[in-house]
Amino acid sequence: MEMIVSKFHLIIEEKIKYKQMKQSIIFTLCAFMLFSCNQATKDTSNTTKNTEEERMEITSKQGLIIKKSTQSFDKTYSKLVDIIENNPNLKIIAQLDHQVNAASVGLTLNPTKIIMFGNPKLGTPLMQSAQSTGLDLPQKILVSQDDHGIVQISYNDPQYLRQRHGIEHKDEVLTKISGALDKITSAAAGL
Repeated sequence: MEMIVSKFHLIIEEKIKYKQMKQSIIFTLCAFMLFSCNQATKDTSNTTKNTEEERMEITSKQGLIIKKSTQSFDKTYSKLVDIIENNPNLKIIAQLDHQVNAASVGLTLNPTKIIMFGNPKLGTPLMQSAQSTGLDLPQKILVSQDDHGIVQISYNDPQYLRQRHGIEHKDEVLTKISGALDKITSAAAGL
């Protein structure tokens, strides 16, 4: 009888060891899966971040058209205002003198003025295609003079706005705006 009890204990001990070993293996596998799954979902390569940063990267003067004026700052800006005021399709919304604003807080700035103007018949269809275009409308033209006395006229390229805002099916409107801005700024710059 003792021998049977002894064999019984031996069998039970083996089953316990087997069960413990099985639990140990299961625990190890679960731990392995947990850590490996965690690593798979956590991208530490910065690939995603770099791709998004590259997509959003803005290069120098991207989307800007800049023309050098053949006239003085004051003459260039006055001519620009005159052209816009005498066009029945355009309406001046605002004019800002950045140099005066800088002086009001004790800072200096070379002559820099911006005029905001628009034509709702042309701007509205762009916003109907992509409302975010309203961030860049009404149109703005900047006249500035650098430290060397060079006067420039700058404005947003309407074709860049198409790309920036995802404007679709408005080629005719964008071409018309591009042509008008080119004509206005060339005349103001004396080109």
